[in-house]
Amino acid sequence: MQTHLAPEYQDRVEGREAEAILRRCVHCGFCTATCPTYQLLGDELDGPRGRIYLIKQVLEGAEPTRKTQQHLDRCLTCRNCETTCPSGVEYGHLVDIGRQLVEEKVERPLAEKAVRWALKEGLSSPLFSPAMKLGQAVRGLLPKSLQAKVPLPQNAGTWPTRPHPRKVLMLAGCVQPAMSPNINAATARVLDAAGIETLVAPAAGCCGGVKFHLNDQDGALVQMRANIDAWWPYVSNGNGVEAIVMNASGCGVTVKEYGHLLQHDTAYAEKAARISALTRDLSELLPDLVPALLPQMRSVPSGPIGYHPPCTLQHGQQLRGGVETQLGALGFKIRVATNESNLCCGSAGTYSVLNPELAYALRDRKLGHLNDLAPEAIVSANIGCITHLQSGTPTPVKHWVELVDAALN
Repeated sequence: MQTHLAPEYQDRVEGREAEAILRRCVHCGFCTATCPTYQLLGDELDGPRGRIYLIKQVLEGAEPTRKTQQHLDRCLTCRNCETTCPSGVEYGHLVDIGRQLVEEKVERPLAEKAVRWALKEGLSSPLFSPAMKLGQAVRGLLPKSLQAKVPLPQNAGTWPTRPHPRKVLMLAGCVQPAMSPNINAATARVLDAAGIETLVAPAAGCCGGVKFHLNDQDGALVQMRANIDAWWPYVSNGNGVEAIVMNASGCGVTVKEYGHLLQHDTAYAEKAARISALTRDLSELLPDLVPALLPQMRSVPSGPIGYHPPCTLQHGQQLRGGVETQLGALGFKIRVATNESNLCCGSAGTYSVLNPELAYALRDRKLGHLNDLAPEAIVSANIGCITHLQSGTPTPVKHWVELVDAALN
């Protein structure tokens, strides 16, 4: 697809990157078949091909409108279209650029701006944890819409203290420790059982994904640089950390892109590339963990376990099939929905707050397929998916590592 950049974008890095991505697009439309919003709305402009057309118009000098902004906002950034695309179009990068350029030109309503500001500042704030505890204390008094965002309080159990020669870093993250503290603790216990010590850099915080996808790219890059600074003493000079392990696939896909996002920052480009190269989703460690864990398994559930592979894992990181295969080797009866297992559940970071009607339609559609498996529990690999799915079903929804941790005890 040929694009003729408007003069205002010819010297901008974002414009040149978007132009390079657009060149690979042949406008074939295969992506529409796997786009969740197109499946729900049937509008070409609410599918990847239509959004690409809108972004192309903006790059060529057309004035974007509020309608342009809304069509781009409705994208989940699930990147299912990238998996489908025969030309390798990096749609996720393109839509982030398009949103940024439109944000600069289209004023949002005040109420909408306030909600987006609260999300991007609040979710990564130190105040989020005490606010979540307060919400949990009065959960029964909250409106149903808010109860769905406030999980029940959880006991994380003990953090292992045994030293091991093998060490990994883990991102504590901004919302996961407050919403589901057992996920990080369970991860540390499972790795400990396999002879791996888990370290946490106290100064590391939000991966930057929330701000980046809410069009505050500058604020996100500040968070990314801060994480690199926090991790660098652990990964430089042969300090023994073999990987940075992510147990939230949304954070994982963002950190794996630090090298791309900071490639033009002379002070951080090399370090960012090193951090991205070291980053592994927890599932990528499973083939190495299974032989050590198998003799220690004590109480594996006998019934089927439904598995929802998050978009950030199967499309963003292009990791498919590993979790169900390796958990099967540990004795779990992991089942993936036979229909639409590739589609997004509707969580997508802050999407379920900003676009609740679409998000809950996708959630119910996903749960319908998972419930066909008659599972005794549902597992996933991202805190957003877990919380969102749990809000629509009485079936327990957990991170798969919690399942393994429970079976070891």
